[in-house]
Amino acid sequence: MERDAQLELYGLVADRLKEAHTRVRSLQVPEGVRMALSRKLLVITAAAKHDLADAARRLERLMHDLDEGRFPQDPDTDGSP
Repeated sequence: MERDAQLELYGLVADRLKEAHTRVRSLQVPEGVRMALSRKLLVITAAAKHDLADAARRLERLMHDLDEGRFPQDPDTDGSP
């Protein structure tokens, strides 16, 4: 039974990662922000190979931030006007 739950979680994480990548690609944000978000998704994908539950939590946090419009700073700008 536990193996079935693990497979189900893999499927959920895979579907959510696919959705997250699509959302990041469609955002109207500076390229530096898009790259930072893409790096976060790559880190989550790598984490899923070792700790699926942690990757699922990280992904949900990232998706929540996207829903709320919270994006990382553009590394190409210094933050001054």
